[in-house]
Amino acid sequence: MPVAQKVVVASVTPRAFILKHIALFAAAALFVFVLSLTYGLDLSPGFF
Repeated sequence: MPVAQKVVVASVTPRAFILKHIALFAAAALFVFVLSLTYGLDLSPGFF
């Protein structure tokens, strides 16, 4: 493992790691919720 990568991995606390993943999960859930409200993404030619 390169030294720079060891420094980055060592500087991340378990609490920050967990909070980061909770935030990513919440963002993904919000994205899916918004898509469900809009019936998906409209990529039809008339949309553009």
